[in-house]
Amino acid sequence: MFVTFEGIEGSGKSAHLARLAAALRRRGRTVTATREPGGTPVGQHIRRILTDPTGPPLSAMAELLLYLADRAQHVHETIQPALAAGHIVLCDRFSDSTLAYQGYARGVDLTTIRRLDAIARDGSSPDLTFLLSCPVSVGLARTRTRQTGSVREDRFELEPEAFHERVQAGLLELARAEPARFVVLDTVQPVEEVEEEILSESLRRIRSLESV
Repeated sequence: MFVTFEGIEGSGKSAHLARLAAALRRRGRTVTATREPGGTPVGQHIRRILTDPTGPPLSAMAELLLYLADRAQHVHETIQPALAAGHIVLCDRFSDSTLAYQGYARGVDLTTIRRLDAIARDGSSPDLTFLLSCPVSVGLARTRTRQTGSVREDRFELEPEAFHERVQAGLLELARAEPARFVVLDTVQPVEEVEEEILSESLRRIRSLESV
């Protein structure tokens, strides 16, 4: 099963992915936990270019193509082999983020993104997507509180609040269009409640796929 986590900056994607991975492993499941960008050695190089706030500016199309290059390598090197081996794959961001950030927020044509993304992901599509939702102001405040002297804000965290509002609106629109795949969760509620909902729905979907 292929599960993705989506949401704005500070929505809790990485933390909840790690909690789900640990819970599934305790139940004897083999889990591959990964992320975009940066789920491969090549992707780590691409991630540095995409997130470095001190780097040269990128056009919206250049940014899109870098994300898709990362995805093509990620699918080939990590996601497809893990799925073929029977692993549960948990991924922090996938195609929906590209549509939301480069499409809804940056303004790149959605049809163009979908066409190029289909090439990059080579038939790989999530079985289940958790959209972790919270007010933009809350998410951005969380990113600020987790900064340390050795961790700097990335290029996207420095975008104005209006940019993140467009991302949030885009993700919610994508979720409305595919209600069978998306589970939208309010991450302002207690962490334990969100964690339980994620685990419960994941186990339900796993059982459903195994019974086919």
